[in-house]
Amino acid sequence: MQAYQVKAKKLTGSSYAELEPKARRLYRIEQHRTKRTPYIRSAYFKKDKVFLTHFWNHMAQKRQRDRKRRLRYLPCAIDLIRHSHVEPVSKENPNKRTVILHRFAGITENKEVFYVQITEDKKTGNKYLVSVFPAG
Repeated sequence: MQAYQVKAKKLTGSSYAELEPKARRLYRIEQHRTKRTPYIRSAYFKKDKVFLTHFWNHMAQKRQRDRKRRLRYLPCAIDLIRHSHVEPVSKENPNKRTVILHRFAGITENKEVFYVQITEDKKTGNKYLVSVFPAG
């Protein structure tokens, strides 16, 4: 699997209370670019929209320690979605046949590997950022 080298830096902070406002600020920047549902245009999907709404719902299901670990990579994930032309690993969701899971790999400036997971609805063609997480 090939990985995309991102230019964005990870969020800094030692606690969830420090990281969460920084991540929300990034989200609000994307949210204010449109009057409707916040999205990022993806280079890989030929400038299709990748909606951000599912990301926060998914994060709410995680424990605070895991949220902290994942939120650090949010700026890297946004950079990867915007600029990466590297092909992801794509497969049909075994639990839901109408959804395709795309997993992109990225590398930070410090050579840390992380993954960005995007789901695609087969019927509508809509794509949603679901998760960001470090390898291992």
